[in-house]
Amino acid sequence: MIQVGDKIPAATLMEYIEVEGGGCSIGPNPVDTIKASAGKTIALFALPGAFTPTCSAKHVPGFVEQHEAFKAAGVDEIWCLSVNDAFVMGAWARDQKTGDKVRMLADGDAAFAKATGLTLDLTGKGLGLRSNRYSMLVKDGVVKTLNIEGPGKFEVSDAATLVTQASAGA
Repeated sequence: MIQVGDKIPAATLMEYIEVEGGGCSIGPNPVDTIKASAGKTIALFALPGAFTPTCSAKHVPGFVEQHEAFKAAGVDEIWCLSVNDAFVMGAWARDQKTGDKVRMLADGDAAFAKATGLTLDLTGKGLGLRSNRYSMLVKDGVVKTLNIEGPGKFEVSDAATLVTQASAGA
């Protein structure tokens, strides 16, 4: 399992882009985790799935609301990862009104989740392999803090916890 001090895994995530520009076409675009995190401080949080009750009611809105606090703490970008496809993540971004505050990144084949060792097997519930709920602060591709939720919990992976860690210079 990934730990503080480790580099984030090399993976290609997908991001649905609504407006063409900056080398990105409309629709799903690849995001290389190593290149995209190079030289940046990233507040990254992962969720089991888009449109799930806790994730939609508390998790994503919390990160959107804390966007300015993250910026003030030196965070360059906020990433939300989920084991969904880019179209679902794009629809969820619109629903949650993330705008340019949170990048909604699809880990469609769970490659990133598997590489971190933070998977959640929901096959028995018809949902397949998902990501555990967690948050981390990543500086130049290296994990500086890691907050992993226990099963069915929402206590440590929230935006307030991570922005406090970022403000403390973690």
